[in-house]
Amino acid sequence: MNEQIRQIADRIRGLREIARLSIETCAQDLAIPAERYREYESGAMDIPVSFLYQIAQKFQVELSSILTGEEPRLRIYSVTRSGRGVNVERQKEYNYQSLAFNFIDKKMEPFLITVEPIPDSAPVPLNSHPGQEFEYLLEGTLKVVVGGHEVVLAPGDSIFFDSSHPHGVMAVGGSPAKFVAVIL
Repeated sequence: MNEQIRQIADRIRGLREIARLSIETCAQDLAIPAERYREYESGAMDIPVSFLYQIAQKFQVELSSILTGEEPRLRIYSVTRSGRGVNVERQKEYNYQSLAFNFIDKKMEPFLITVEPIPDSAPVPLNSHPGQEFEYLLEGTLKVVVGGHEVVLAPGDSIFFDSSHPHGVMAVGGSPAKFVAVIL
């Protein structure tokens, strides 16, 4: 098990235990099977950023607290230098960097995401979460699936959508795709 995922899973379990909630109650509140919640909390399964965002909202904590174990402290502005965002290790095809990890009381969560290409015949992995999402493509070609619709983005293209609909992305054309994603 990846050490970062284990630490995040421990923080999620700690939040649930402090709130004195059962796994079943949390799973029901987040509309996922209890077994999947249990796997996330044990660190046995990849933890999607959308789930982490939902957990942060549920327990009214900053997402960066779950990711890093530290409370954000900045209130006026926060600068994240190139390559210095907090990495969120997930599947090998995805690299997330939190771009505002040290700013408190954020109204949105900005990420720089790099998606490695996988075979075009593979299905686009889908997830959903409350809120809205904005994605702006910087490099590569990105297939975005939202609510059963497919859109292909080129550098400079963007998409804004209701993230409660099943959605996912895939780098196409044999090269990685890099984009800024903002979750509201």
